[in-house]
Amino acid sequence: MIGWDREYLANKEEYLKLFDDIMQKEQDTNVEFLETSLKELTGRKYAIVCSSGTDALHFSLISLNIKPGDEVLTSNFSWISTASCISMVGATPVFCEIDLSSYHMTLESIKKMYSPKVKAIVYPHLFGNMSETKEIIDFCKEKNIAFVEDAAQSLGASLNEVKAGSIGDISTFSFNSNKVISGISGGGAVLTDDKDKADLIKKLRRHGNNEILGYNSKMLLFNARVIDFRLRKLKEWISKRQDIAKQYDKQLKDYVDIQSTSNGLNHNYHKYVIRFQNKRIRDKIKEKINAKIHYDKPLSENVMYKNIDYRKEQTYNSKIVCDTILSLPLDPYMKQEEIEKVINIIIISLEQEKNMFENNIKKLIGDDIFDISLINKTTEPIYDYIVEKIYTLPEYVQSVEFKSKEKLKIAFNKFYENLTRNTK
Repeated sequence: MIGWDREYLANKEEYLKLFDDIMQKEQDTNVEFLETSLKELTGRKYAIVCSSGTDALHFSLISLNIKPGDEVLTSNFSWISTASCISMVGATPVFCEIDLSSYHMTLESIKKMYSPKVKAIVYPHLFGNMSETKEIIDFCKEKNIAFVEDAAQSLGASLNEVKAGSIGDISTFSFNSNKVISGISGGGAVLTDDKDKADLIKKLRRHGNNEILGYNSKMLLFNARVIDFRLRKLKEWISKRQDIAKQYDKQLKDYVDIQSTSNGLNHNYHKYVIRFQNKRIRDKIKEKINAKIHYDKPLSENVMYKNIDYRKEQTYNSKIVCDTILSLPLDPYMKQEEIEKVINIIIISLEQEKNMFENNIKKLIGDDIFDISLINKTTEPIYDYIVEKIYTLPEYVQSVEFKSKEKLKIAFNKFYENLTRNTK
């Protein structure tokens, strides 16, 4: 569970009243009350709810007339829907590189991968975080391409008082079961200031009103009422998530890479993500704390893209993040002892890893392994390779061959100095 059971019990009386009221009403009915709430939250002129965040993105691209032969820039590090919706309309996804601190697409990569075929950018805000997008939007205007804000994970977040869901030509939300605000059966929403696009999307979600080819993507009353009820808890729940994130930050910042935040950011902490030194350690700790990985491979490496056309940059950062990232348990109803358990397991595990690494080096060069004066010296690359391999694959120490203990000691001290910039 992700806090659903505790959240229900904490609000059981209100849910039972809600259920009793809703079950006496027609379900396939007007849900504009939820759309009004979303417009008030974001400042958008129009909001259209549908059955999923995937549909919301899909409909957005249709409304922008994205079609076969077009290209759409997007991140190579996101949930699959960010890219699959591009393929659904017959366009070609163009996967861009990310920044290692924010995990968001970089302007540099966007410019590099641009071509005259590019008609839109789908820009995902990941994990409830937001980054400054002004320069990217200016680039879109310069090239006359649409900016689609994939705010599926960032409901309630803001940066310098600019709210998620209010940026660019069109924005989308998701109410999937793992989101900060979720529906009983998922859900999504499209937000825009363009009436023509809003009118078209309203048709698309309901079989095209028999006027155009459309879809069955309506949201029923029960789901809409639950989402609307939970929206009233949004500030409270984000505040609780932020309190837990502060504890993680404080206790773990000297051991792992935590997600960077900027002044003016109101992070909703849909996910609290950290990165480890390597995949082996990440996977080991994942099992100990029952955590999840978001995401374990770049989008372009998913099997479906063996048969679907795409372009991509050499997204090395995306691959590094996929191999080292971990999402820690976090929900507004976590108990303090649960938070402390996660923190303690991570710290103890990393201390054990460091001790094992030091002991393995001692097996090769003796007990006297530390000498800070060596960190500015150089040696052959093979010694750097040996030290890194011993750290990532401890059993390698049994078969390693080398000629100079002094050179191995230099390589170790250089590696250890770099390692302890992020770990105690």
